[in-house]
Amino acid sequence: QVQLVESGGGLVQAGGSLRLSCVASGVFFNINAMCWYRQALGKERELVVVITSGGITNYADSVKGRFSISRDNAENTVYLQMDSLQPEDTAAYYCYAGVRASWKTGYNNYWGRGTQVTVSS
Repeated sequence: QVQLVESGGGLVQAGGSLRLSCVASGVFFNINAMCWYRQALGKERELVVVITSGGITNYADSVKGRFSISRDNAENTVYLQMDSLQPEDTAAYYCYAGVRASWKTGYNNYWGRGTQVTVSS
């Protein structure tokens, strides 16, 4: 069974930085795209950024220039460096990945349980 576990959330003042991590564990063949989503209280979950297995990235306009995603394929880990944080970035941040169990199977999608980021003004 594949598990995604996020870490690195917390409380930070506006203008500060946080670095989130998401580690995929379990038995699997490979990981395709990895993403970060976020969901603020009372709002729908939104895509923040995606990174392909080859390192191609796509950011939401709201975080461009402030957030940076990277991944370590050897460690099955994706990172999200968040700089110049603003109160509107307050949300639960979720890791999402397409994982293939074996070379014979297709990809299944998995979610982490989330990590809370709170930015105070």
